[in-house]
Amino acid sequence: MTLPDFIIAGAQKCGTTSLYQYLTQNRNIVPAKKKEVHFFDIHYPRGLSWYKEKFPLNQRRKNRGFITGEASPYYLFHPHAAERAAQTLPQAKIIILLRNPVDRAFSHYHHQIRHGKETLSFEEAVHQEESRLHMERRKMLRDKSYNSNNYWRYSYLARGVYADQLKRWMTHFPSHQIMVIRSEDFYKNTNKILKKLTHFLGIPPHTPKQSKPYKSGSYEPMNPKTRQSLIQYFRPHNARLYKLLGRNMNWDQ
Repeated sequence: MTLPDFIIAGAQKCGTTSLYQYLTQNRNIVPAKKKEVHFFDIHYPRGLSWYKEKFPLNQRRKNRGFITGEASPYYLFHPHAAERAAQTLPQAKIIILLRNPVDRAFSHYHHQIRHGKETLSFEEAVHQEESRLHMERRKMLRDKSYNSNNYWRYSYLARGVYADQLKRWMTHFPSHQIMVIRSEDFYKNTNKILKKLTHFLGIPPHTPKQSKPYKSGSYEPMNPKTRQSLIQYFRPHNARLYKLLGRNMNWDQ
């Protein structure tokens, strides 16, 4: 068994499932036993041996040019995942997908609705988010072994404040080991993004079998007033992200 060469660290509802499916069609990538291992967020107390068991790639095959990796989109948002990953996988390549945070929040909300974990309207869920998360966030920072269902489920807006999350990963990994992809670019130009990614990972490119990214479901459009309110909410956070990355994601309209 060996440890992964790359991690898709997030963000949730930004296309990580599609991306992992496309990447693992490449003959040079051996997938983990399942896409989302969740070691550095939820299962860290299980220990490194447990994590290694999730990767079938042995050293002999690795030396022949094969790599392996996983995709756990909670890693980006989890307060301790970046530090844990850096301690365990200091040479790993980190891939991060970022989607317009307004669209990401609405998709996240409907994911929770589909799984029976949310009963509030979207507007009410957003309004109550801070009260749902505040004490949970403090508990997680105080106790690294504490896992919070609320922090996982109801972080509709918080997960879209990307600048703070990226800074954690950039603190623990050098910039040449991190690739940030705009989800909208991935959806629109899948083959182009995959070519850049395989170059980043140091393996030959490939043409995926599927022609369109995986989509998890459909739902009614967001109330236009709610959308405008959230665009204004995220505007300063997006500005910090654009400055951090040195590029404009064009999410403020």
